[in-house]
Amino acid sequence: MDKKTIPNELKEPIDIDKPKGPEDLLEQNKKQIEYLQRQCRKAGRAILDQEVIIGGLKKDIDRLSEENDNLRRMLDA
Repeated sequence: MDKKTIPNELKEPIDIDKPKGPEDLLEQNKKQIEYLQRQCRKAGRAILDQEVIIGGLKKDIDRLSEENDNLRRMLDA
């Protein structure tokens, strides 16, 4: 028999032919919550990494801008 399933990212397919009881729905909701929590943590780590990179780039821009100003003053003198 070929069962109809809906693909998802919860590691197991959702069987659409199977009747859903309250326990099944609660279990599915728990799995969705766990999945969303993992994704939020992953996104949070990515944001923090980007903030560190941005901070470093701002320092580089300030340093290069100061070097540029110094070189222009030396050439004008």
